[in-house]
Amino acid sequence: MTGAHVSSSHSGEKLPGRKCWRGIFVTGTDTGVGKTVITAAIAAALRSEGQNVGVWKPVQSGGLLGKGITDAERLLRGTDISDHPEQVAPFTFAAPLAPALAAVHAGVNLTMAGLLAAGEPLAERYDALLIEGAGGAAVPLTSDALVADLIAELGVPALIVARCGLGTVNHTLLTAAVLRQRGIPVAGVVMNEVDHAISRNDPSTAWNAELIERYGSLRVLGRFPWVSGEATMERLVQAVKQHIDISPVRQIVENAINS
Repeated sequence: MTGAHVSSSHSGEKLPGRKCWRGIFVTGTDTGVGKTVITAAIAAALRSEGQNVGVWKPVQSGGLLGKGITDAERLLRGTDISDHPEQVAPFTFAAPLAPALAAVHAGVNLTMAGLLAAGEPLAERYDALLIEGAGGAAVPLTSDALVADLIAELGVPALIVARCGLGTVNHTLLTAAVLRQRGIPVAGVVMNEVDHAISRNDPSTAWNAELIERYGSLRVLGRFPWVSGEATMERLVQAVKQHIDISPVRQIVENAINS
């Protein structure tokens, strides 16, 4: 799937016919921090409350659809949404590379206009979307844009997913700085227990949330526990209820729907 080449929002130029997107963008401090499970968990929790929210993975790389291993397929399993994986992830590339490079490797001209157009059917189907990024906010997305530029073009707030352990303060504050440079509101931070054994033995995990709030003027919404085995909707919803304060996300979704 391809789209015409355009200038992205990082240059200050807005795309023609810009629409109003409703939802929140889930980005991470790095790849492998658990954006997919957090996106699925929050979407599942909101859906369990009766909210008509969907999930969207604008671009993913590192595997093809069909084997159940891609982020889009995991998002659908964790939310019990009946969309097809190719609807949730319109651009999927096999190479385990940043989207800009994975697209070139596959011979696809990935553009901001093409990404936005591919997400419009989901935006029309749902009242709001939980949008999962690829890697972190400064990951190259197209030939002239980063993931943060897509968030700015969508005009939605961002939620940062961060590891619990040592180094996460630096990564989280840098991620927030990249977002704020583009005028993107940060709804909060979810600390994710990517590896239970490491988190248990890392003394920094007891203090990192407090440091992130103090030095980053960010709100930490909670610490999501390691989920062993299949991350079903029921298990994810229960984990959110016990460990994450999703009230800021809920408020963003409700405001977007009612605006």
